[in-house]
Amino acid sequence: MESLKGTIIETIFRNNENGYTVALIEAENEIITITGVFGTDVTSETLEIFGKRVNHPKYGEQFKVEMYNTVLPSSLEQIENYLSSGLIKGIGKFTAKKIVEKFKEDTFNIIHNNPEKLTDVEGIGEIKASMISKSFTEQVDIKEIMMFLQNHGISTNYGIKIYKEYGKNTINIIKENPYKLTDDIYGIGFKLADKIAFSLGVEKVSPFRIESGIKYTLMEYAANGHTYVSMDILLEKVSSLLDISLDYAKNEIGNMAFGGKIHIETINDLKVVYYISYHIAEVNVCKNLINLANIEFNVSEKDIIPLLKQIENESSIELTDMQRKAVIQSIINGITVITGGPGTGKTTIIRSMIGIFEKLNKKILLCAPTGRAAKRMTESTGKDSKTIHRLLEYAYGENDSNLSFNKNEDTPLNCDVLIVDEMSMVDILLMNNLLKAIRKGTRLILVGDIDQLPSVGAGNVLSDIIKSNTIKTIMLDKIFRQSLGSMIVQNAHNINKGELPIYNKKDTDFFFMRANNNTEIAELLVELYKDRLPSKYNLNPVKDIQILSPMKKGDVGVIELNNRLQEAVNPPNKTKKEKTFGKYTFRVGDKVMQTKNNYQVEWIIKNPDNSTQKGEGIYNGDIGYIVFIDEIEQEVFVEFDDGKEVVYPFNQLDELILSYATTVHKSQGSEFPVIIMPMVWGPPMLLTRNLFYTAITRAKDLVVLVGIEKYMKLMIDNNKIDKRNSALDHRLSSVLNNYEMLSMY
Repeated sequence: MESLKGTIIETIFRNNENGYTVALIEAENEIITITGVFGTDVTSETLEIFGKRVNHPKYGEQFKVEMYNTVLPSSLEQIENYLSSGLIKGIGKFTAKKIVEKFKEDTFNIIHNNPEKLTDVEGIGEIKASMISKSFTEQVDIKEIMMFLQNHGISTNYGIKIYKEYGKNTINIIKENPYKLTDDIYGIGFKLADKIAFSLGVEKVSPFRIESGIKYTLMEYAANGHTYVSMDILLEKVSSLLDISLDYAKNEIGNMAFGGKIHIETINDLKVVYYISYHIAEVNVCKNLINLANIEFNVSEKDIIPLLKQIENESSIELTDMQRKAVIQSIINGITVITGGPGTGKTTIIRSMIGIFEKLNKKILLCAPTGRAAKRMTESTGKDSKTIHRLLEYAYGENDSNLSFNKNEDTPLNCDVLIVDEMSMVDILLMNNLLKAIRKGTRLILVGDIDQLPSVGAGNVLSDIIKSNTIKTIMLDKIFRQSLGSMIVQNAHNINKGELPIYNKKDTDFFFMRANNNTEIAELLVELYKDRLPSKYNLNPVKDIQILSPMKKGDVGVIELNNRLQEAVNPPNKTKKEKTFGKYTFRVGDKVMQTKNNYQVEWIIKNPDNSTQKGEGIYNGDIGYIVFIDEIEQEVFVEFDDGKEVVYPFNQLDELILSYATTVHKSQGSEFPVIIMPMVWGPPMLLTRNLFYTAITRAKDLVVLVGIEKYMKLMIDNNKIDKRNSALDHRLSSVLNNYEMLSMY
């Protein structure tokens, strides 16, 4: 790492939000352009910078700053220039000259420690002296804080976030408890906080450290879908993570439980530990489901059948007995679950229900977990559907754990009927917030496919509700005539039954292409994506084709495939701007995906009549396209599938990834005209039947599998579904049993 020392003679550009700066530094008889993130405006400051020289294709040689130190000027001329630079409020060139003439080399000491002496300078009274001292001290504090953070391994990007959160108390707060950063600063996790703590000399058995390690372990399990962890496993994991004895871990678990930060209980004779938010959510979901389910409506099957016949006549359809049952039960019961695979008539049932509820003058709301799923619901029903987050009017939060909603038990949703699609994707925290906003007496209809992958977030909500046998559930298994012509639909059901798919039949929509190794598979995937399928089916590859891979890493993992596909369909070009961030180079025209829920990011939609809509919120899994990169303002413009345009500052690009290829998990709730999927070796936990089934059901018009047949059979035979630690089914069943016991007396 090279170092330079010099004075900033001009700031060319500075983004005040993220600190990104382009400036000129005069150092050792050369003037060079520097780029980097600085906590404050460094114009006229003397800096020692560390980094490397790079050659920008447009702007030539630059010095990319990775770390820096501020050096207060020492010569009288430098001191005078610093004071008159505009950094210190209340001092112009004339006043700066007078102050330096009066106090010489002692100027900074006087301003900082004896500001009352400034009144000895003509034109400076007590108020102005106080202003000068305060402004100077703020600059010194910020520099001291940024240096402190850098010295303990915290990047300037994070340093700015931390300073904005804690202000002048930053150093004291971090010294007292560096693990507080994991709660307050999005992006700082336990491992980074632990490194900082180590550099500060925090003891290995500090209660702050052990508590943070326990929370980290519980949240890691939550990220893998579990709402709780067994006590024995938690103790073992925490002890290993922190390199401490079991007794220390056990003692702090007890303290956290006493303080209400975690919850300990026994489920099926097993002692388990919840992070408190997941326990509250699971208990509340159980309670609210039971309350909604136990409402009796003054309507009978006899009342509904005439209306159902009217709907069939008006729509020119004939429902099966099972479909009629689903519609009738949804009107009779407080809660109804409808589950089935593709082609089993779920959409027809939803449309029929909507028709009857409208005839009964009931207000209906529709929603789904993702923007793409909500859009599909709108297209299939002709009725407006929203994401659950938009429906509940999310209020604030950088991540799901501190998200709140305007719609809740105090301001519930104004509807008589709520229909939720793609329920397999709904996790326990979101379900809790949804149920809190539903008034007692509202009918709730949950529609989904239990055989798809479970939610990305913790919990197993749809599966647990069905397993509990407490909520009226209709299981659809008949494939309708109009779907029988699709091999995609038939093969999805074949796979679900453990049978091999039927493929390569002439004039069908399901194909398998053999390739002998990963290199051949990757090359064929690119060829199909770029040339063969677009040519044969008149497709736009970027808009119409999605490659789905079971894994992120490896020759046919998402990361490597995206690099290959980008090179094939959107290669570097002098006319196309690009920005490298982390492991990705983003280029105008690239297909990208949002990787986390960002509820605060602003978007606009430009309508054909030149009017605009504005709103907030882009969600994990949303797909868009880079339309412009502004190098001066350091921003990337992305237009998403639904027309939303979002501006990403360069330092926010960690929320985006290339998405020519994506994982099957990330594709949940989406539908694509064409999917291509590699059939290759992978970890058994990924090569599962329900992952294969989920991938196939993402395709609307065409499926092409590429690779080795034995891995397709391996996935179908691997019906092992990793058990999630969740107890919603246990809680629901327990409540039902208690009701039944009470009814006997």
